[in-house]
Amino acid sequence: MPKPSPLAPEQLRAVCPPDSIPFADSREIPAGEAFTAAFQPRAISALELAISLTGREYNVYLAGDAYLGRTYFLKSFLTPVAAKAPTPPDIVFVHNFDDEDRPRALTLPAGQGRRLKAELCKAVAAIREEIPTRFEQEAHLSKRQGLARAFQSAREDLFAAMEERAQEQGFNLDVDEQGGMTLYPLIEGKVVSDEEYERMDPDTRKILKAQGDEVMNDMGGYLRKLSSEDRAYRERDKKLDQETSAEVADFHLAPLLREFEEHADANAFLRAVRQDVIEEYEGFLAKEAPAAPQGHPGDQGTTAEGLIARYEVNLFVDNSRTAGAPVVIEDHPNHHNLLGCVERESDYGALYTDHTLIKAGSIHKALGGFLVLRIDDLAHGGQAWEGLLRALRSGLCRIEDPTEGDQVRTRTIEPQALPLTAKVILVGSDEAYEMLLYGDERFQKLFKLKAHLQDHIPRTRENEARLLPLLGRVIAEAQLKPFSREALAGLIEQASALCDDQERLTLRLPLLRELMCEASALAGIRGKSVVDADVLRQARDARFFRANLLEEEFIAEYDREIIKVSTSGSAMGRANGLSVRMYGDFAFGLPHQIACTVGVGHGGILDLEREAELGGPIHTKGMMILKSYLVSQFAQDKPVVLTGSLCFEQSYAEVEGDSASGAELAALLSALSGAPIDLSYAFTGAVSSSGAIMAVGGVNQKIEGFYEVCKRRGLTGKQGVMIPKDNVVSLMLKEEVVQAVKDGQFNIYPLTSIEEAIEILTGLPAGSRGPDGKFPEGTLFRLVDDRLAAMAAMAAKWGGRNITLEP
Repeated sequence: MPKPSPLAPEQLRAVCPPDSIPFADSREIPAGEAFTAAFQPRAISALELAISLTGREYNVYLAGDAYLGRTYFLKSFLTPVAAKAPTPPDIVFVHNFDDEDRPRALTLPAGQGRRLKAELCKAVAAIREEIPTRFEQEAHLSKRQGLARAFQSAREDLFAAMEERAQEQGFNLDVDEQGGMTLYPLIEGKVVSDEEYERMDPDTRKILKAQGDEVMNDMGGYLRKLSSEDRAYRERDKKLDQETSAEVADFHLAPLLREFEEHADANAFLRAVRQDVIEEYEGFLAKEAPAAPQGHPGDQGTTAEGLIARYEVNLFVDNSRTAGAPVVIEDHPNHHNLLGCVERESDYGALYTDHTLIKAGSIHKALGGFLVLRIDDLAHGGQAWEGLLRALRSGLCRIEDPTEGDQVRTRTIEPQALPLTAKVILVGSDEAYEMLLYGDERFQKLFKLKAHLQDHIPRTRENEARLLPLLGRVIAEAQLKPFSREALAGLIEQASALCDDQERLTLRLPLLRELMCEASALAGIRGKSVVDADVLRQARDARFFRANLLEEEFIAEYDREIIKVSTSGSAMGRANGLSVRMYGDFAFGLPHQIACTVGVGHGGILDLEREAELGGPIHTKGMMILKSYLVSQFAQDKPVVLTGSLCFEQSYAEVEGDSASGAELAALLSALSGAPIDLSYAFTGAVSSSGAIMAVGGVNQKIEGFYEVCKRRGLTGKQGVMIPKDNVVSLMLKEEVVQAVKDGQFNIYPLTSIEEAIEILTGLPAGSRGPDGKFPEGTLFRLVDDRLAAMAAMAAKWGGRNITLEP
């Protein structure tokens, strides 16, 4: 098997030639769309379908990882769509004159709600001012005086008839100013005084009393007629006041009634206001409100203040400045902000509310349009999620007061529910989607469409050209300094570096935007008017410098040789493995020495990481695959009888993944064969049961980590890293590493099998079994096979007792 050749420098990083950028700088990039349909075909397909479908169950869940610009993507997609949609109506809440605890909702064309509120406020203010004035005018007073005179004349006529009737019966009728009546007997035409009456004999008094009672009974008819006249007078007086009030109300309300004649609900409300003004005119005559209200403004219905509160229009949703359908992005979706609420005010310690204190939530402001919510925000919104699901399930937006536990409910109102006409779009991760999908059956019924965002696209010339307008839009919107052609090419390369893939471009544009903003600021510090390639590289290096403190501290431990990892020389049963550490959002690679010991026995290979409970399940599986490979290669004609151990030396953190299984197998084969491993190399790759080397993650960080240690100790030209061949496409190494390879100071080898790794690490061919079932002399596998045979024989001789053998 030929020894693998190291990778050429151009294979280590997919560069973007500046001459492939068709613009001298970003100022020449034409203004493009906020997104390209080809970048997110699945998400756009779902959103377009959601817009076309009606029904409250066809809401959308936009799934994607962070830093994909999910909300910005939605806003960019929905804004032009919403601009072409009809503008939804205004919504106002008004007093319900039939049931004050259930305010009514009126819908009006956009802008008319604000006009109704303003014009009705002016009309009511004018009515309040004019009614008292009208009642004091001569014409009104004259009519009232005429009614009073007519009533007084009729009253006097009745009293005169009553007196005449009493005299005919021998009594005198005395009527006081309060309308009280007293009968006095007449004897010989003279009125009998109380003293004279008391001196009469009892029989005479009895006769006079009986006659007086009879006279009073005769007066009943006159009294009823007098009472009827009094009621008639009061009714005529009230009717006169109401007619005057009606004239005032009609004068000021007639223009509004004509303006809103085509809007039946608004017209009916205005007519109810007119009727209430007429019926409650006395409230406009009251000089002052009561000293202490007894509940809420409804208790002040006889005062001008209470009446004005009843006639006030609550502009609940104002679309006067909305062009097209609304796109509402709620970033704090608690119950009140999302679903609305009924507020209360305190007056003299009493809480009250009315229709003017009904406040809209985001779901109401989005009616007729789109409501965008982040699922992470909803998770902290208390009862908002339950309220949202109830609204979607019922198709109605109800404004409710949430109660928790034993909370005491205060007196409230029940506003009219509104039809839910908004399309709800939830934004979250795939993990959150699965939790909702399997944890709440209502979610699947109400969010039937999933819009899935992808985080990368193929790196083609066409997609690079599509990415440039997006970068230009970022520069324009953030008001950054122009980017030169070379800097734009560097951004294309960075888009691949963020993917760790030469054939892909990231769609995590917010991460690119962060670098672009920092590069623009750095250009300003350097006194440059344009961001060039050097400034962009400096900005990238500065980001790395700000984040790599922990890496520096680890590397310092390698410099001081506190962490024992050799980058030169050779050792038996030792190999340099590579790992990736992640602290926050910063990842870096570090080399580790993998050590293996073997001896005679039946214990097998012991995974010390697992025994110390530091090894994860995937790492354990890698160890099992390693053992299965050993059995498949060397247990064909004899039992594999050995005991031994494998471990990461000086590693005290948890170990997970199988990327070190190739290096572990190399250390094991070295320990069995006695062939030393060249420690100038580090090895990363997962091994299969057939010995194939498979792709791993974090290959760029691993290579750069080993390179950094080697550089500090002095590059010899022999050092390098062996990686799976399948990972070559993942290489987006720093320019420094690429230059070191170009200068012949560092090497990177692509591997397809453990046999290729063995040949590089030990200098011996691995070998393959011949027709006789034996490995050729001088091969590493022959040394391993002979050693295992000797160990099997010794184990049989010593009865299985563990004996460590020196090679």
